[in-house]
Amino acid sequence: MQLSAEEVLQLSPDDSSAKAAKGLVVPAKWPRLEYSAEAVWGECQGSGSKPYQVQVDRSGPAFRCSCPSRKFPCKHGLALLLLLAQHPTNFSEAEPPAWVAEWLVARTQRSEKQEQKKAAAATSTPDPVASAKREATRLERMQAGLAELNRWLSDQVRQGLAQLQTTPEVWDALAIRMVDAQLPGVAYRLRYTGSLVGRGEDWTAQVLGELGRLQLLGEAFKRIETLPETIQADIKAALGLPADRDAVLATGTRLEDEWLVLGQSCAEDERLWVRRVWLRGQHSGRDALLLDYAHGSRRFEQGFVSGSCVAATLAFFPGNAPLRALLASNVRSLTAVLPATVSLASSLEDIAAGVAANPWQSPRPFLCSDGIPDHRDGIWLLRVGEHSLTLRVRDEDGWQLLANAGGQPLTLFGEWDGRCLRPLSTWNDSLVWTEEMVAE
Repeated sequence: MQLSAEEVLQLSPDDSSAKAAKGLVVPAKWPRLEYSAEAVWGECQGSGSKPYQVQVDRSGPAFRCSCPSRKFPCKHGLALLLLLAQHPTNFSEAEPPAWVAEWLVARTQRSEKQEQKKAAAATSTPDPVASAKREATRLERMQAGLAELNRWLSDQVRQGLAQLQTTPEVWDALAIRMVDAQLPGVAYRLRYTGSLVGRGEDWTAQVLGELGRLQLLGEAFKRIETLPETIQADIKAALGLPADRDAVLATGTRLEDEWLVLGQSCAEDERLWVRRVWLRGQHSGRDALLLDYAHGSRRFEQGFVSGSCVAATLAFFPGNAPLRALLASNVRSLTAVLPATVSLASSLEDIAAGVAANPWQSPRPFLCSDGIPDHRDGIWLLRVGEHSLTLRVRDEDGWQLLANAGGQPLTLFGEWDGRCLRPLSTWNDSLVWTEEMVAE
């Protein structure tokens, strides 16, 4: 994978790392710079007598460095790829030294072991008696938790939503009880709904809509056995019980395609990093969401660059028009392409169809090619003719979007949460902007 300087900086864990990496793009600080078809490596002179050993697996990219930094990738790994992008003639082709070759072999062996583990899990037979007992216990807790939630929802409708402004602690307290009832998805939705209270003039309508979705979820669970299997899967996922990853890889619907990386977002919640990577199949036209988690730092097994194109096979989770998928093959980099032109009307139709298929999926991918960024009365908008959508964007990014558009339509991709659109990337004749991947 050969990345441009802009694409390398997208991989930075924060602004300070990117700035520090730029300061290391000095060939004189690197007594050794080499590459092969599989990897790039170098030695960077630090404050000590022994230089840091820096290496990058080009198939990921994946990074490794002997420095003590806890950031991933560190400034040395970013600087190595920046040097390759900006000063390629300073690199010599060579056979990987032992410290690089051993790391590449270890990565291959680890990948093979994971595949073997997945294959073994797919063919193993669990104890049916023990499984049934665990399922019965969990079901009992879930039913009790949803019964409590239903009583609470009824109380809110009877008492009115205005009183919620005086009791902000109720959301977290109820969310904790839902976690105890093995309903983490409900807990997340409660905390999100609580964050809407008092925000904007229409907050009561937004909160009422979210409470309605919770009510619908509880009613659906009561009769889950009577519903189609695809809808059952959506209900379980909304409650926080998604399908097992190994089972998805073994039995999920597979789709091989050339996938355009439309955009990605990353956020931290109590040291748990959550990354969403949005893809669109060039031949199938299908959208896909790769959802990854990392604890403590933003260290994900597979790296992606917004605006790039990769060849891969995905295994989709079960559901009614599902978005979430897993990588079921190695990723092969392709020449970047532009997303297809999509009108606002077509995008809204896709959103409506998606909500009808699964009202609990949020956020949703949104691609529009005829919108013009605008700023009115302190609010950022995407304007299409007489229509407009509210943008959730930092002011510095909003002005950048405005400058890139120059008063003309551009192609914008983002996440739609039912209220506003969070931009993640924009195109004119090429990718011109991506949201910096910082914690929300």
